[in-house]
Amino acid sequence: MKAIILREHGGPDVLRYEDTPTPEPQAGEVLVKVHAVSVNRTLDLAVRAGTYARKVPLPHVIGTDPSGEIVAVGANVTDRKVGDRVAVTSWAHPTDPTQSLQIPGIHTWGGYAEYIKVPAAGTKMVPAGLDFATATVIARHAPTAYFQLQTQGEVRAGDWVLVMGASGGLGSIAVQVAKLLGAKVIGAAGADDRVAQAIELGADAGVNYRKDDLTAEVRRITDGKGVAIVLENIGDPDIFPKALKSLARGGRLVTAGGHGGGQVTIDINFLYLNQNRIIGGTGARPGTFEAAMDAAGAGKLKANIDRIMPLAQAAEAHALVAARDITGKVILDPTKTA
Repeated sequence: MKAIILREHGGPDVLRYEDTPTPEPQAGEVLVKVHAVSVNRTLDLAVRAGTYARKVPLPHVIGTDPSGEIVAVGANVTDRKVGDRVAVTSWAHPTDPTQSLQIPGIHTWGGYAEYIKVPAAGTKMVPAGLDFATATVIARHAPTAYFQLQTQGEVRAGDWVLVMGASGGLGSIAVQVAKLLGAKVIGAAGADDRVAQAIELGADAGVNYRKDDLTAEVRRITDGKGVAIVLENIGDPDIFPKALKSLARGGRLVTAGGHGGGQVTIDINFLYLNQNRIIGGTGARPGTFEAAMDAAGAGKLKANIDRIMPLAQAAEAHALVAARDITGKVILDPTKTA
């Protein structure tokens, strides 16, 4: 099969489109023909560059969120069959479920390949009629959005929610999930066209935080009250303090990302005087994957996809994402030739 092999860390040019043996599924495993895998800034670009917190053994294949069709099953697989349409997710450690989840593209070879073998337990069914590119984006981001809003943010119907980076992969899904949960949403982004995208996805209002004063605009939109929840998955040192000060008394700021650098200052006086909380972490609630896929299949959740590129163009895709010249996810499709 063809795959993007990482043999050294560095810039996009270290991604090599090569031949490598097609894996054979062992007991409990399935072989998936990959139709879509997204390019993620942290879990792909950082791993490629060698700056991710966990070092991967080389040679390696990155790609954390492939989706496609099962083409072979190993022994003892009873709940998956050839022809099933699936998204690949994380799975429990094979010998110790108390350890961290095994993430494709991090702990094992990932989805920048024509085929990937994974435990059957590491797959989730994709509804008939839902395209694989959308399924990949929903599988990657929707469970996190639900977790941030429901478990960590404790969202209630009618709450105001500020979503930072609202046209990005996670942000665009979070805008829509918040609306499905009955919240009112302010979509914030760093350019007018990205704010417009957030509003098209359902945000009730938008703010360009590179042009306008974020805190002042949020206070204006909410009649001076501020928001109950901020989803701040950027970690930009200039913008984070303004997002924090957009909170109402008792509000929660939830974060699971530091694309903007990750080193920020916090006004401790504002934090404790207003009884706010800053909550870090990521995860998923049971049933949220299925709920998200059902919503996507019904047209209630849309994936913000900038473009779909052949797997052979992975280096170009990484350069695009690194340059921030896109407004949506970049998807690689190993079945696409041009």
